[in-house]
Amino acid sequence: MPSKAVVLAAVLCLISLSPFAVGIRTGPGRITTGGGGGHGRNKLGPFMEAPEYRNGKECASSSVNRENFLSSTNDPSLVHIAMTLDSEYLRGSIAAVHSVLRHASCPENVFFHFIAAEFDSASPRVLSQLVRSTFPSLNFKVYIFREDTVINLISSSIRQALENPLNYARNYLGDILDRSVDRVIYLDSDVIVVDDITKLWNTELTGSRVIGAPEYCHANFTQYFTPGFWSDPELPGLISGRTPCYFNTGVMVMDMVRWREGNYREKLERWMQLQKKKRIYELGSLPPFLLVFGGNVEAIHHRWNQHGLGGDNIQGSCRSLHPGPVSLLHWSGKGKPWVRLDEKRPCPLDHLWEPYDLYKHRIERAKDQSLFGFASLSELTDDSIFL
Repeated sequence: MPSKAVVLAAVLCLISLSPFAVGIRTGPGRITTGGGGGHGRNKLGPFMEAPEYRNGKECASSSVNRENFLSSTNDPSLVHIAMTLDSEYLRGSIAAVHSVLRHASCPENVFFHFIAAEFDSASPRVLSQLVRSTFPSLNFKVYIFREDTVINLISSSIRQALENPLNYARNYLGDILDRSVDRVIYLDSDVIVVDDITKLWNTELTGSRVIGAPEYCHANFTQYFTPGFWSDPELPGLISGRTPCYFNTGVMVMDMVRWREGNYREKLERWMQLQKKKRIYELGSLPPFLLVFGGNVEAIHHRWNQHGLGGDNIQGSCRSLHPGPVSLLHWSGKGKPWVRLDEKRPCPLDHLWEPYDLYKHRIERAKDQSLFGFASLSELTDDSIFL
């Protein structure tokens, strides 16, 4: 029988002693789960097991031990990706992971950090098992986000979905992730990547910049804040001297060392606290990022966030792609492709998401790419193709 010291050491290896999250670490190995679960539109399975994606000879070897799953998260060969994981968006998350692996030049060197809500209808451990059964050799860790960390800071929004505490988990990545993770790509769950994620990972954050993201300087920045914000005698002055542009927080490259040193979580929280006292914005977790980082964001090519594809086609607002090459498609907005496909009212671009869907009840249709009128999604990454 192992000694108490050995047992204690094992427990400490599994649990991250953070006030914001605890961690569940899983290694390769087949875990089976029940096929069902979920409520409403939630899809907790069954998912088809993804193909094995292996490194090419040109890839640097990582420190992952596939028998004991001992990994050094500060291994320079690893690409770190953070995403949230919950029952409502699980199907989207699975498709996003699948797309990253499918197009990565070194898929075995990608390490996923999943943030799961403490009180989700599916427990973080169940979600972890579903990910493992779908991607048996995936390098990942699941962190349990303590929702009470942020619940008292959340104000009502124009859409109830934006009030989900998990939407604010990105604010706490500096506290949640292992301290050895000094850089991370944050991705929303409603994206697919159709290019090598290493290209995004290699983005240089110049000067003292903490985050990088595609910027949209033609957008009217003032509309993201209430008249009460702009009429206040002091608040607009807090962002004076900068030329802020709109950016979408669903795709960001983040320097976690600078984030922690600059106490950016506290800076975001201060704007949220002010919002509780005086309504200065309407859009949930986005405006604090605009206020803190606007005008000091490393501009990334627009190909890495073709966002806004979640337009509601019932209202005649299906979106088309922005001009230019495509590396990442993002269904930000109310409509999600898996819901619209299931309800047989898809927007045209929803069919680009479908080949990455591993939900078993749709997999046969997803295999038949000829149904969608294109040969391969990899065509979208060719610089010579403009959509």
